[in-house]
Amino acid sequence: MSKAVPTIGDAQRRARLGRRQLLVPSGRAARVEDAADAVVGLHATDAATVYLSACARLAAPSAAQVDRALYGDVSLVKLLSMRRTIFAVTEGFAPYVSSAAARAIAVKERATLLKHLRDHAEGWDEARLAETEREVLAALARRGEATTKQLGDDVPQLRESMLMSAGKPYENRQSVGSRLLRLLASDGHVRRCRPRGSWLSSSYPWALVPQWPDVPVREAKAEVVRRWLAAYGPATVEDVKWWTGWTLGDVRKALADVGARDVALADGSAALVLPGDDAPTAAPEPWAALLPALDPAVMGWRGRDWYLRPEDVSALFDRAGNAGPTVWWCGEVVGGWAQRADGELVWRLFRDVGVEAERAVAAEAERLAGWLGDVRVTPRFRTPLERELVAKS
Repeated sequence: MSKAVPTIGDAQRRARLGRRQLLVPSGRAARVEDAADAVVGLHATDAATVYLSACARLAAPSAAQVDRALYGDVSLVKLLSMRRTIFAVTEGFAPYVSSAAARAIAVKERATLLKHLRDHAEGWDEARLAETEREVLAALARRGEATTKQLGDDVPQLRESMLMSAGKPYENRQSVGSRLLRLLASDGHVRRCRPRGSWLSSSYPWALVPQWPDVPVREAKAEVVRRWLAAYGPATVEDVKWWTGWTLGDVRKALADVGARDVALADGSAALVLPGDDAPTAAPEPWAALLPALDPAVMGWRGRDWYLRPEDVSALFDRAGNAGPTVWWCGEVVGGWAQRADGELVWRLFRDVGVEAERAVAAEAERLAGWLGDVRVTPRFRTPLERELVAKS
């Protein structure tokens, strides 16, 4: 007779989410690095998300704290990695993420750029691309840090452009420099420095990155999955495959390498946890959170019905699957929020969650407004509810 596997219900999953992802007030972190590790990596496709996600998990939220980690200590590193998404991960974890995901993406990025250069620019081949990369890295070594424009003064070929979709209504020119710097960042050679302007600015210089130790790919993938299951388990194989963007074969191999154990979810479906991680989690104190667009909590799983009602998805996500700002109560998404041009934070709850929850949400809005100050945040990917809340006076 086969042994029955433990069941981890929805309430337990919500308790784990609140505690492990540092959303419970009593469990918030003192340092940005702890917040990043708690969710494996902070989504960084939108510059604002890193700050908002980290500060939602900090006992003393501060943009200056995030600045320190990103640009002072450089203890957080941005990598184009899992699911071809930019994540900000801790420096100690970066070699694993690089080996497990970023390097393979960089190989494809280089092949794509080389094809575009051959097809849409003059005089480019593999040798010229490699030589240009060496010249850029040498220029950065001399300068310390520099913008793409400044690097173009040292390496003139960066100022060249590619004519894309020639003759089409959407014909456009793409800068060789912007594409090449993105490639070097994907390959772990350069990083973005402190933006010119506010922390929301997309204008920034570049600097060299010390080369990380090589980690065998299989070992790196196992470490990524181990950390992910610790933060997001229980989860299905489909959840892991979606979050990593890997093949099913790579996912199954990594799960086997970490010794993942079978459990059942509330609906009876199969899921996995790390060895010894099937014990009950104590319910935390009631908690509310205002999380930003693309926050790791809302983007953490492919199967979301246990924390997000299907009827609310169309209001909170755009057509490409990007999540907008969400309001949480005790491990469930119960609404969405936005910031208007005058700085006012507004939100809408999808259902009656009770007076305690409403007060907690209002307190979180006040906490968020307190550290944002005069900063105005508009998500890079606008969603229906966010647009609607901003438009209403």
